Amino acid sequence: MSLWIKICGNTSLEDALLAAEAGADALGFVFAPSPRRVTAEQVAGIVHRLPDSVEKIGVFVDATFEEIAAAVRASGLTGAQVHFNASHDFPKKLRDEFGPGLRILRVLHYGDGIAKAVAHLARDANIDGLLVDSRTAEAVGGTGLTFDWKSAERSLSKSPEAFHRLVVAGGLTPANVAEAITTLRPWGVDVVSGVEAVPRRKDPEKVKNFIAMARAAASQLDRAR
Repeated sequence: MSLWIKICGNTSLEDALLAAEAGADALGFVFAPSPRRVTAEQVAGIVHRLPDSVEKIGVFVDATFEEIAAAVRASGLTGAQVHFNASHDFPKKLRDEFGPGLRILRVLHYGDGIAKAVAHLARDANIDGLLVDSRTAEAVGGTGLTFDWKSAERSLSKSPEAFHRLVVAGGLTPANVAEAITTLRPWGVDVVSGVEAVPRRKDPEKVKNFIAMARAAASQLDRAR
């Protein structure tokens, strides 16, 4: 399987280049209340120095269409990750505005009703990825907590088409990413705190090990098919 790997919560050019050089497919930048929050001006200063081949994804929570569109333009983003109960036509509005070149990710929090929500959103051709994350009462992402992957696999197996766009997030680390991939067989994985030395600063060895372990697990699944 061709696994998509996103290293999220980048706040500096040093960390972004580290992840890109280690083999990440995408880098995430948080435009929402968070210890890792960045501004469009900060991201623009980073993005123009990154390889064109690496995707640059903005993470938005309860942002308006106008706010997201402005950040995409100002920062040079190639994708938007949306955390909120947006209207059903929100992804289409982004697609109409920016075309097929913008990667659109829709975030869902694991819990009751996840299978039904995934099945519904998987039918939206304007959504490129369904990112399933854990959450707490205080945080909608970057929690460092995993969800029940085996239970999720049983629930999501009712909508097999969803696995083609499933991105697993929440509590991933170099030590457990292989298990998550083997259990859920996702299209992609997304990590923040699991590859940090401290909030806002990546740990080079963790970043490299995470990507290596994820790629190895995906390759092993390919050989088993």
